[in-house]
Amino acid sequence: MITARFIRNKRQLRIASARWQRRAIFLLGGIVIGAAAVALAQLADLAQDVFGLLLAKSRYAVLVVTPLGFMLSAYLTIRLFPGAQGSGIPQAIAARHLTDQAARARLVSLRIAAGKMILTLFGLLCGASIGREGPTVQVGASVMFAIGRVSPRRQPGLILAGAAAGVAAAFNTPLAGIVFGIEEMSRAIETRTSSLIIAAVIAAGLTSLALTGNYAYFGSSAMSLARGADWLAVPVCGVVGGLGGGLFSRVVILMARGVRHPLGRALKSHPLWFAFACGLAVAVCGLASGDTIYGTGYAQVKTALENGSPLPQDFGILKLFATTFAAISGVPGGIFSPSLAVGAGLGSNIASFFHGAPLGAIMLLGMVSYFAGVVQAPITAFVIVTEMTDNHGMVVPLMAAALIAHLVSRMVCEEGIYHALAKGFIERAALPPERSQGERR
Repeated sequence: MITARFIRNKRQLRIASARWQRRAIFLLGGIVIGAAAVALAQLADLAQDVFGLLLAKSRYAVLVVTPLGFMLSAYLTIRLFPGAQGSGIPQAIAARHLTDQAARARLVSLRIAAGKMILTLFGLLCGASIGREGPTVQVGASVMFAIGRVSPRRQPGLILAGAAAGVAAAFNTPLAGIVFGIEEMSRAIETRTSSLIIAAVIAAGLTSLALTGNYAYFGSSAMSLARGADWLAVPVCGVVGGLGGGLFSRVVILMARGVRHPLGRALKSHPLWFAFACGLAVAVCGLASGDTIYGTGYAQVKTALENGSPLPQDFGILKLFATTFAAISGVPGGIFSPSLAVGAGLGSNIASFFHGAPLGAIMLLGMVSYFAGVVQAPITAFVIVTEMTDNHGMVVPLMAAALIAHLVSRMVCEEGIYHALAKGFIERAALPPERSQGERR
């Protein structure tokens, strides 16, 4: 009797200990991710400031610095940090679907996280049209993977929590982080780990708030669609953003999978020279734009929203081209912020056809439409734009524009960019290391 009770109590103690250990892993991971996100954000701003000093000295220096920077970044990625190329979100999605720990480690590890941060900053230092938010997701997944090695069975949930915490800390958007984890990372609600994912997001968010204070990513805004005629901008932005985002995704996916043409094979066999050419194309776009399309695009969009001033007429299309070249080049860097900047530029163009309509409101419609067209995650799109601008008066039109853009985008590109690219990483990660290395561009 006493022995049975002792065994039962020991078992209950072991179960309780495992639960608290699991909770501690999620909370510790969230804190580390929050600190990493803040560090990457501040260093990214510094890198762009340094690049601005280069432009002040000679704006034509980009014709040398940017292509050579792209080439060096591609070389370091291939040789030292394979698995760190591109956004980082497809790698996190792929790692969740893999079951082999060694295969996961090729996509999410502390080594890759360090390389991702270094090379993303290097890309911004060279003027690449990239963002830091996607890399923060891969860093978050890598941190959780490393901390959670003591509990391999929980790895999918840990990686999901790390990715969600990365989005929350990068944008200071906790709700968007949770929605992103559900809609984009897992595409389902995981009841067993949902509370722990929320705990990781809270820990990352609180860490970010403690280090940087509370803020809205693009500042607070109370703009809204006042007149009935203004609402015509909703379907217009939805269609334009969906088409643009779908075309961008289709091009990036096609280049990642490889073009079945002698030219496509030649590009894949010479990745460094291809990266050089992409860097040169970005430099040309930058010169044509008057030096406005380099980097994340955050400063330009925030200034336009706060001042109610339109972006240059060619900003949206040139930012789209520059982001496309950066995305297909193979250098590490995200597409979150650049996509929002492209959408803001397109929205600014559309606003010129709606005289008297609030410019900022239509720019927000353009942002949510293009972003939803790229990622094909409409809920994440309107939640993240709403939180980033602290504007709840635009929730309904943003929801409508995101849904329209999603439907239009699927007519152009059958699958969202992150999940389409994740399939390639799953296939390569499952190969032996030497073959996987040969498959990478």
